[in-house]
Amino acid sequence: MRKLNYFLLVSILFLLSSCEVVGGIFKAGVWTGIIAVAIVLGLIIYFVTRGGRRG
Repeated sequence: MRKLNYFLLVSILFLLSSCEVVGGIFKAGVWTGIIAVAIVLGLIIYFVTRGGRRG
């Protein structure tokens, strides 16, 4: 019974740490997405304003 308790405790610790890793990956993904959208919007605005000057 004691070995089962240790096994469950170690299993829970591994599961919790993996959840933190997945959470970190999603946070990094969100920030990467936000930065990518900001860059794309900046490029669109740049090219639209640059094209407007020629006319």
